[in-house]
Amino acid sequence: MEKVLKLLSESESETVAFGRKIGEYAKGKKIPVCLYGDLGAGKTTLIKGIGSAFGISERDICSASFLIVAEHESVPPLYHIDLYRIEGREALHELGIWEYLEGEGVAVVEWAERLEDRPPRALALFIKADGMDRRLITIEDFDEEDWNNL
Repeated sequence: MEKVLKLLSESESETVAFGRKIGEYAKGKKIPVCLYGDLGAGKTTLIKGIGSAFGISERDICSASFLIVAEHESVPPLYHIDLYRIEGREALHELGIWEYLEGEGVAVVEWAERLEDRPPRALALFIKADGMDRRLITIEDFDEEDWNNL
């Protein structure tokens, strides 16, 4: 049975707090996190929370659209990957994206639908804006018991 957890965030700070819990989970298991959602859905805000679980300041997390990969020196390393400007399997291989996803750190991927294949063991988070600050977050391969243990 597939594990799915649905969350409702009522504010930006709540989205960051959810991200922190997700970051603790991913950090402990050293698994990738794939984020899906439209522009403005709150993916980068969620990553600010994930980064805080690694000891990274929120101000050091920003959209990586122009960098594509932002490497954060933490233990384990956190790789913030933004595939917004990337198209096609060839571009992914040229950039070495799969090395980040399968490496020793934790990769968090915005616009993960551009990967074509979800990495094994990866958490999949679907974020949808529902008003100014309200976000609906659905997490696949994660259950409420895991959430409550964080």
